[in-house]
Amino acid sequence: MLFSSLSLTLVTYVTTLIAMAFFTLLERKILGYIQLRKGPNKVSLSGIPQPFADAVKLFTKELNKPTLANTLPFIFAPTMGLFLALIMWILYPHSINPLFMKWGILLFLCISSMNVYTTLISGWSSNSKYSLLGALRSIAQTISYEVSMALIILTPLMIMYSLSFNIYFYNQVTPSILVMWPIAIIWFISCLAETNRTPFDLAEGESELVSGFNTEYSSGTFALIFMAEYTNILVMSMLTAALFFTCSPIELLKDFSMIIMTMILSIMFLWARGAFPRMRYDKLMALTWKQFLPASIM
Repeated sequence: MLFSSLSLTLVTYVTTLIAMAFFTLLERKILGYIQLRKGPNKVSLSGIPQPFADAVKLFTKELNKPTLANTLPFIFAPTMGLFLALIMWILYPHSINPLFMKWGILLFLCISSMNVYTTLISGWSSNSKYSLLGALRSIAQTISYEVSMALIILTPLMIMYSLSFNIYFYNQVTPSILVMWPIAIIWFISCLAETNRTPFDLAEGESELVSGFNTEYSSGTFALIFMAEYTNILVMSMLTAALFFTCSPIELLKDFSMIIMTMILSIMFLWARGAFPRMRYDKLMALTWKQFLPASIM
């Protein structure tokens, strides 16, 4: 039993990393066509192995760090970010889940709040003014949107009287977005802000703070931050699909619809990046405190 649980968990993590790798390729292709140009198409067959070429390039480059940086937390922060992103995949609702989480929603809230510390440690340990300013700005943004997200997620859970994603997923026959579409829209926008995606990517405001909290990162450590961000996008798409888009009483069709909706929502993250400009920071904060928070409470 223990061996089967470990093997299923390992398969989940490996497939997640492969999905994340090809999701980066999909983003570059979609953004290329949105901007009327070609995406990656030189590596092998139509650029399909491009993610693996990028991984080899990044992890074989020399690891540079500032002279005055705190070495241990400097390297630990990106590793912790990817580790937390992978842990959230144990919440994936399926019938043979090796680790059935009775309090899955609480685990999700705890881990998502822990992501703040990876940003904080990254910016502080770099011992760079740009990195520290970017980290502080990102922390304020993440904490602000977590408040509204925690209140929004209570609405669908009150319908099922459960804190387990599995119970919520398999006991729901009709998609809850039909009766909670305003909450679903607010949730998706909050997911964009929580994952630092356009138009809420103020954590990496290149025009203001060089590259935000990850200014001093390069090679393998930058790759870990990059991988954590895209893994979080897939996680949030999966959770959004589970909360609002389950739509079949048949278990097999429910699992299939879950995969399809996760893909569609992930592509919407990319569409938002290609369609919307970056927001001003004061409007970003006003959006959650003055609009989303009152709406989620109501």
